Amino acid sequence: MRGSVETQPKTLTARIGRWSFRHRWTVVAIWLVAVVIGGISAGPVFSSLSDNQGPSSLESIQGYNKLTDASTSAGTIDGVVQGVDPASPAVRTAVLATAANLRHVAGVKDVTTPYDTGITATDRAALTAQNNKGLLVRAKLGNISDDATETAADTITTKLQALQSGLVSHGSAGAKVLVGGGPLVDEQANAQAQKDLSRAEELSLPITLVILVIVFAGVIAAGLPVLAAIVSIAASLGVLFAFTKITSIDQNAVTVITLLGLGLSIDYGLLLVARYREELAAGYEPIDAVGRAWATAGRTIVFSALTVAAALCGLLVFGITSLSALGAAGVSIALVALAVSMTFTAAMLRFAGRRIRPSKRSAKPVADGRGFFGGLARLVQRRPLAIALSTAFVLLAAGIPLLSTTVHIDDSDALPRNLEAVQVMDVLADQYHQPLSNAVTVVAATDPASLNRWAQTFAHAPGVTVVHPAEQVGTTLASVDFDTTGNFEGPVALHLTDELRAHRPAGVRSWVTGDAPVHRDLVGLIMQRLPYAIGLTLIVMFILLFAMTGSVVVPIKAIAMNVLSLGATFGALNAVFEHGFLANILHTTTTSGISPFVIVAVFAFAFGLSMDYEVFLLSRIKEQVDLGVPTDAAVRRGLQSSGRIITSAALLMVVVFSCFVTGRMGNVQQIGLGLAVAVAIDATLVRCVLVPATMTLLGRANWWAPAWLGRVHKALGFDRYLGERGEIATPTVTEAPVPALTR
Repeated sequence: MRGSVETQPKTLTARIGRWSFRHRWTVVAIWLVAVVIGGISAGPVFSSLSDNQGPSSLESIQGYNKLTDASTSAGTIDGVVQGVDPASPAVRTAVLATAANLRHVAGVKDVTTPYDTGITATDRAALTAQNNKGLLVRAKLGNISDDATETAADTITTKLQALQSGLVSHGSAGAKVLVGGGPLVDEQANAQAQKDLSRAEELSLPITLVILVIVFAGVIAAGLPVLAAIVSIAASLGVLFAFTKITSIDQNAVTVITLLGLGLSIDYGLLLVARYREELAAGYEPIDAVGRAWATAGRTIVFSALTVAAALCGLLVFGITSLSALGAAGVSIALVALAVSMTFTAAMLRFAGRRIRPSKRSAKPVADGRGFFGGLARLVQRRPLAIALSTAFVLLAAGIPLLSTTVHIDDSDALPRNLEAVQVMDVLADQYHQPLSNAVTVVAATDPASLNRWAQTFAHAPGVTVVHPAEQVGTTLASVDFDTTGNFEGPVALHLTDELRAHRPAGVRSWVTGDAPVHRDLVGLIMQRLPYAIGLTLIVMFILLFAMTGSVVVPIKAIAMNVLSLGATFGALNAVFEHGFLANILHTTTTSGISPFVIVAVFAFAFGLSMDYEVFLLSRIKEQVDLGVPTDAAVRRGLQSSGRIITSAALLMVVVFSCFVTGRMGNVQQIGLGLAVAVAIDATLVRCVLVPATMTLLGRANWWAPAWLGRVHKALGFDRYLGERGEIATPTVTEAPVPALTR
């Protein structure tokens, strides 16, 4: 067997691999503690999910907070009684008896039914279904804590369900009671998000294991990346729990971070184990093979994790709590996946011992044309200009639907309709003409009468359907609601928002809030800071790729190709979720628009994952260029040696992300499909076609950099590929030239 201490790489990544291999029990014990902490944290993480609207610097958020602070209620629980005659004496008796019971529930402030005395005819009509075949029982909660709200909601739900049994037993055979309201919508949506994530993991992990068994031709080797993914996910929950203590996170954060931890861990484990088996096949002892694999593949995943983290740094620029938390947590999870792969995988290789068999494929570069991917590169290199232009055209065409994308903050139509609380929302809108929320609300430091007089001046404004009576919402605050035609975030409501802000109540402080103003402010803030976020991401990405390659051309080209890939990804998202393309086949939820939070999250994470494969491919190409191989030949060998791994890793990513499309939450579906499409496009059209074509066209210009930057690169030692590159890299193979019509 080959290898000695003197000839082994002495880089940091190699040392980490060898240390973890030798101290396997210590490494496993550390990660076991992390897994236990993550398991304990799972429940608190999902129970603490919030729907933080945005930064308090925005007027609409300030107005929303004013209403929340002045509110003396923790929300309302609605019991929709269907299939009954409201005029029936038996129904009246049963409903009043239930209402009396609800008034004794701890935390209930008031209970309203259409049978109450002293209410107006308008209020009574609002509590009766338009078809006179149902009624509404509404329990208003006091200003109680979140835990007390959850307890009260559960008790109210139980009593309202008992009302259904009572109505059926007293002759209303078709009676049905649905229970909903704001507190229950949040509770059920969080529970469904947890189910979606659990279901996706249960589906993806077995399929992933089967694919890995095929790739590695062995169960033990295949199981290591899956085991590393499980450890990463569990450890990630512990990180998320820590973030809940310093900021608020929402369902999108949990979805994307679980996806990221799962996908990256499997990718990294696949890359490390595959390289380790190559080194075994080259004749090295296991400890030496780990050192060499970690010096090469380990260095690659370090750059990969850093590029993913860099892509997420842009989320910190927006100043929106949910996006900042998503970015910070995402960076942490990328580093967790890196740490698990670099340490836990090495430790498990020691436990597996000789059961990890050497690769049947040679570790040396495959001679040009002898492999599938080398042959594909040769085919592309014969007509690189035509292929590059045609591929770019296909990606641009796929991105055309993006131009018609509608952005919506309110994602109520993305909630699964099977949730009972969501069904109540739909019934209230259809049968009781009660909107899910108000298009525009004005909060002012004045009295209701004065606010009413001001609001009536807009009663006949274009699109305004109802100006509700102003209400006292605090000792010095009043509010008035406006309903408009069309969508609550549509152009009519947005125009009204601008008009109300331009003509405020005179002499008093006021805030314009509601669905339309929140949309106007948040989208405006995102668009204002988007250039800075993109700029930060691209600069950090450029620096990392320059550090890896010593070129300024390769990073610029990589970024440009990623932009093309992401355009096609968002085109697919728009076609599927906004226009319903393939919705019946994919069982996806068609919505009236896509949340800007989903758009930004998919952009950041997809950009990072796309660069992940760029790093995988470039590391192999650069390895050959450093040995003096011409660029064209280096591209062929790089694609041949990494193509199988990239394709396998991409297939695994697509499987993992596609499993999240099986969820019922619209946002989970959108993020899962968006990342699956991004990875699929990047690993096929971009890495296997566009990259070889453009690198062939540029030739030696790929590695150009200004002289002063070259000196910086050398001074920092970046030009040395893992220090002893001659020892780590494999020898060259003489190749015949490739005929080309365009060179």
